[in-house]
Amino acid sequence: MPSPSEIAAPSRPEPDRPQDGGPQRLAAALPLTALTGLPAGCGGGGGGDVTPAPSPVPPVAGPAPAPGPAAGPAPAPAPMSASEAARFLAQATLGASRDDIAAARASGHAGWIENQFALPRSQSHFDWLLAKGFDAETYRNNAGGLDNTLWRKLIGSPDPLRQRVTLALSEICVVSVLGVTTPWRAFAIANYVDLLEANAFGNYRTLLGQISLSTAMGYYLTFRGNAKANPITGSQPDENYARELMQLMTLGLYQLNADGSAQAAETYGQADVSGLARVFTGWDLDVAGLANPLPPEVHRRPLAQVAARYESGSKSFLGTTIPAGTAAASGLDLALDTLFNHPNLPPFIGRQLIQRLVTSNPSAAYVTRVAAVFADNGAGVRGDMKAVLRAILLDAEARNAPVAAGSFGKLREPVTRFVNWARGVGATSPADTWAIGDLTDPATKLGQSPMRSPSVFNFFRPGYVPPNSAIASQGLTAPEFQITTESSVAGYVNFMQRAVSGAGVGDVKSAYPTLLPLANDSRALLDEVNLVLAAGQLSAATLAALASALDSIAATTDSGKLNRIYAALTLVLAAPEYIVQK
Repeated sequence: MPSPSEIAAPSRPEPDRPQDGGPQRLAAALPLTALTGLPAGCGGGGGGDVTPAPSPVPPVAGPAPAPGPAAGPAPAPAPMSASEAARFLAQATLGASRDDIAAARASGHAGWIENQFALPRSQSHFDWLLAKGFDAETYRNNAGGLDNTLWRKLIGSPDPLRQRVTLALSEICVVSVLGVTTPWRAFAIANYVDLLEANAFGNYRTLLGQISLSTAMGYYLTFRGNAKANPITGSQPDENYARELMQLMTLGLYQLNADGSAQAAETYGQADVSGLARVFTGWDLDVAGLANPLPPEVHRRPLAQVAARYESGSKSFLGTTIPAGTAAASGLDLALDTLFNHPNLPPFIGRQLIQRLVTSNPSAAYVTRVAAVFADNGAGVRGDMKAVLRAILLDAEARNAPVAAGSFGKLREPVTRFVNWARGVGATSPADTWAIGDLTDPATKLGQSPMRSPSVFNFFRPGYVPPNSAIASQGLTAPEFQITTESSVAGYVNFMQRAVSGAGVGDVKSAYPTLLPLANDSRALLDEVNLVLAAGQLSAATLAALASALDSIAATTDSGKLNRIYAALTLVLAAPEYIVQK
């Protein structure tokens, strides 16, 4: 991505969605420190289509083919440096400690990924809520415990790749607790995130099937209790989920080329939406054998069929017809198979996963390579998430940033910055309560909190372009800038300044055992923070300026050493070279 000083030029509107404001300058969004003040010129909001054209990044060569038998064994890959390992983990995790960096260096890129795939899942969100007593009657009509368990796994779970992918999937297949109006909503969302986590290393088709029968999705996109058309009253089936399933979770608005670039033709029309909506009739809560009022357990069960409400007639969409009389479950499978096998799905979802993990503007060649693996993992399997993740993280474009230096990178979203600090310094919740809470307020907190998206379009659109910016003039997208405003910039720095202090956030804090021995030497301290949090991205000039600031803090006492650590962390977390992940 452009450097902070390069961003200020006319915007390029995206198709279909109006632009209604956004950040004006990256420099305004990314202050060097909390002490330098905030330039004016940021705004909020703004939409963007979900199928932007690919960035004008020159194609890069993919990994070299394996040598044939006559060539002998391939040479062992060169060991990763600490900064290379830290950069890899910045893409593959939500934060890594010094020990995590050492482990990645020891196993290598591919070995580390395979080790992550082999890790068992830790305690589910649903089970943690039960174990902590959030099924007590006082929590029936609120979301008590939900934020706690979400932060618990993002920060403390021992499977960081799975957690990173789960967060990414939650921003593609969006459900928000703000739109789930049901008793025991915390359990509904907990089960939904458990489904995302269970399928993060599974198959995307399985994921589509499970989320389509989850109570959280049924409530959020309003097809729970959906009934067939009534010719007497003129009522029609609710079309909400059918539309968003196609637009946001599988196909996008426009026909795509294999590299993710959009064609002129739209993917579907209103008749397709209406036809697909007929599939999502008759589905409701499975209450068989449950007490009344219903316990949280209802949200762990897939939706069940109510035959009297189901549209048993034929259903046509996207060139497919489900014959009349087809059973509801079979009809659902046929519908999801149609979406899953559509040629749009591999580049549409593959590109968004690249955006969430590696770079906002992957080259056409990068998207093509990942989409090809999504379509076929090499063994004839479509939608294999393990194969897709290998393709994304091991691709030459991900591993060799200089290949696409001008447009490579992404703005770290606020949640990842916070979790990066917490994981990097080993922050813990001694009582296992993780009382961090809702961090949505942009003025005083992060402006973002997991599973609290303001709409089905996520916190930001994958095709968002900041208006009047160099990003726009270069034909690039910058999704995370959609939630970057004057308020959120100041709120983030102030929040993180409090978070890194001894007070922590709620009961989550760190004693900084690995940083205390370095506090007497400002450069050594900054070098360590730069490596662990920023993957060595801060320039020598920036480090020299920050060292001068730290040297003004006496480190002759324990409190002085801690103050120097707090300052070092805050300054690095506020630096543009950190906030733009390269």
